[in-house]
Amino acid sequence: MEENNIYAIDCLQGLRKIEDDSVQCCITSPPYWKLRNYGVEGQFGLERTPEAYVEILVELFDEVRRVLKPDGTLWLNLGDMYWGSGKVGNNPAYLQKQKEFNKVSAHPGKFGMPLTGKHKEIKDKDLIGFPWMVAFALRKQGWYLRQDIIWHKPNPMPESITDRCTKSHEYIFLLSKNRKYYFDHKAIQTEAKGLTIRDRTSRPARKAKYEPLVNCFRKERSPDLKANRRSVWSITNKPFKEAHFATFPPEIPELCMLAGSKERDVILDPFMGAGTTALVATKLNRRFIGFELNPDYVDIAVKRLLATGVSIEKLIREN
Repeated sequence: MEENNIYAIDCLQGLRKIEDDSVQCCITSPPYWKLRNYGVEGQFGLERTPEAYVEILVELFDEVRRVLKPDGTLWLNLGDMYWGSGKVGNNPAYLQKQKEFNKVSAHPGKFGMPLTGKHKEIKDKDLIGFPWMVAFALRKQGWYLRQDIIWHKPNPMPESITDRCTKSHEYIFLLSKNRKYYFDHKAIQTEAKGLTIRDRTSRPARKAKYEPLVNCFRKERSPDLKANRRSVWSITNKPFKEAHFATFPPEIPELCMLAGSKERDVILDPFMGAGTTALVATKLNRRFIGFELNPDYVDIAVKRLLATGVSIEKLIREN
């Protein structure tokens, strides 16, 4: 399968065409369960139960694990939702097929989650716990669950709730194919925070025989002082005017890419969406392979990538 392409095909179908041990890093955010119907046959996220959603993701990431190099990593962003939250989407045909599970909302032509709990374990108003359901299922399949990273959103979507806090975070899981894997911690280091030399020397000493040194060192912290990046990433969610759906803030795939790959490595995104992962890969001199089932989103990704000078002839492969 050629690199630097977005393939307008089902991601499972596409993954099965990729050679073993050929991808360094997979960075992706699957469609959230029942949050939105994109109107494309075969899309992820419309499974009848939470367990079915987890099962199809496990099947997908089994293929991802196969194509990753021995020292490769998966960076997986997953959102959560509440049972009975009444999220709506746009597909009357799907509603007719699934009407015993989905409840008709007050909005014509839309469907939502059931308002009463009919799950053997999950109750009405329960947080479903999708991120950890998927993470534990992947660990059971052989993945190494290395870290949960909190994506803190300084500008979260407002919620009309009064019996819990407004949600302002999502999870990004770092998983590896093997016990030892490539991770460049220096590439994502942050400025060290703490006491400067002046902070220490300008304090009056207790019971000192001599006068303290004051203002003999610059207060500015050396740019060479670096710290290991923490596991909470505060990244603002930026709107994208050309799409009526949430897009990955480019800072997220950039951090994942810098830590998990080198220049010219191959980056995979099975749910390419508006092409953010591909854009970041181009910026950082990485190669990319992406899959996106919705042709409208492929068109958006094409326009964004064309602005970087990528040839359209090398961008799309149908089937």
